[in-house]
Amino acid sequence: MRAIVHQNRSTGRPKLGYDAWRALIHSYCGRFNPEGIEPKAFVGQASPLSVCGLQALDIACNPGRVERTQRDIRLDGNDNYYAVLQIAGQSTIAQNDAVTALGAGDVALVDAARPVTVFCEHRQTQWISLHLLRPSLVSHLGFEPQGGLTGHRSTLAARLLSEMTRDVIADDGSAIGPADAYMHLAIYDLLGALFAPPDLRAVSPHTDKIFDRLCRIIKSRFAEPDFGPADVAAEAGISLRYLQKLFAVRGSSCTHFVQSLRLDHAARLLHRRELLKTKQPLREIAGAVGFDDYAHFCRRFHDRFGCPPSGYTADIRRDSSDTGAQQQE
Repeated sequence: MRAIVHQNRSTGRPKLGYDAWRALIHSYCGRFNPEGIEPKAFVGQASPLSVCGLQALDIACNPGRVERTQRDIRLDGNDNYYAVLQIAGQSTIAQNDAVTALGAGDVALVDAARPVTVFCEHRQTQWISLHLLRPSLVSHLGFEPQGGLTGHRSTLAARLLSEMTRDVIADDGSAIGPADAYMHLAIYDLLGALFAPPDLRAVSPHTDKIFDRLCRIIKSRFAEPDFGPADVAAEAGISLRYLQKLFAVRGSSCTHFVQSLRLDHAARLLHRRELLKTKQPLREIAGAVGFDDYAHFCRRFHDRFGCPPSGYTADIRRDSSDTGAQQQE
């Protein structure tokens, strides 16, 4: 389909057809796909901006929802954050078991390393998406924020962030000044104020060392079927309650971390099974990564990757075929 590009006389932002909008979003943010609308009925807008030296997009569209699946994450490898400022209309963001509604002036944090769904509730919905490199943001804040959270427009930090962004839009967002290197750190600070864990005292160099040790213990034993949080706490010499707190302030849980390692290792074994044509039984792979209940393994694998273990290898073949076809073209 030929990309359809029109000029929006009221805003100066180009109107894009389905393919052109999707391609532009993919090039800046990774694979986020419009759903619930026929391509012919789709109308969207997406314009690159610079907000205090940070890459950004001015985005609008009319589909019922925009999705990023686990397969999208696997294909593009993008694990950055995006601060999404609601400029007009209303939307709802679902990520990490959190479902939050956004109105004009609200700010949401999206983690591109996790599946996310954005429900668009008005045809005139508009966002500004700020591109945040994960290592830079985490290094500056001293903690890893959890995606799916929302900063309400009534807070001072949200108001300041919204005002800074609107000023950039008014100035067309093209100029980058010498002070932008400092100003984008101010944006990081505002995001820290909006999305900091409830108890930052639990995150310190000392607790970081303890947490790193917990991670090493888990990585060395996650494949043991009966291995769990109590075993981690016992080997580390800390209480189970303290272990749970160390994970909670980092937006996760010990159980989730163990399960993620198991599922990621299962995916690697499935990939090797497909490449080497070993025909290793799927139940054997489930057992090798610590699942003694095959049905439970299949449910958790589907939740994580959007397909059953048997379908994951089909995705690998399909992706390889797509890549080969693109190379031939």
